[in-house]
Amino acid sequence: MSKRASTLPNMVLTLILITSVAGGSLGFIYQATKAPIEASAVAKQQSAIKLVVPGFDNDPAAEMYELQSAEGFTLKVFPAKRDGELIGVAIESMTNRGFSGDIKVMVGLEPDGTIINYEVLEHRETPGLGTKMYDWFKPADDDGADGEVGAVRAFFDRLFGISQDDGDDSKNILGKNPGTSTLLVKQDGGEVDAITAATITARAFLHAIEVAYTTYTQNTDAASSATTQIENWEGDEQ
Repeated sequence: MSKRASTLPNMVLTLILITSVAGGSLGFIYQATKAPIEASAVAKQQSAIKLVVPGFDNDPAAEMYELQSAEGFTLKVFPAKRDGELIGVAIESMTNRGFSGDIKVMVGLEPDGTIINYEVLEHRETPGLGTKMYDWFKPADDDGADGEVGAVRAFFDRLFGISQDDGDDSKNILGKNPGTSTLLVKQDGGEVDAITAATITARAFLHAIEVAYTTYTQNTDAASSATTQIENWEGDEQ
């Protein structure tokens, strides 16, 4: 009995010491990696903004505001301006319809809602299948790149009124406006080719784009309508 009695406190003390050391180590690791992880996330965000809305000279992150989608998602909107004039917005959007969970994207829209470009931020889709969404919905570049050069060129062509040859790329969504184009996969009556063997991912991706477009344009229309009403009211008062 005496041996058992003396061993039990020792075991408890040992467990307490192990737990304390482990907890302290985890806390130290968390604090040591927290800042680099946050810095990496900010850098990734800034890179995505520059990709989807090129040509701005302001700080979109400093003017960021949030919008609530009908689905209950909180979207971050980054206004991109040049010489004080809005040339587009980068919207951090998402969907919960992915094959393996949430998909987050940064999508660039012109003021009228036309899609400039996009960047996939987070996902857990099947490697080699769902991951094709990174460039599936972009045009094939003449130089054989992944579509980024072509996307930037197309944006500036539209900005300066240069006509474009759309060709017959039924996967490409850049340069299209969800308000006038049916950006659904063809299996659902839309005009977009689904990702081969990853239709669910394609549907989810296009849903994230639709969430960004609908949330932004509806709030923009509402703000514009409110401004017009105020101006009319002020005019009547005079």
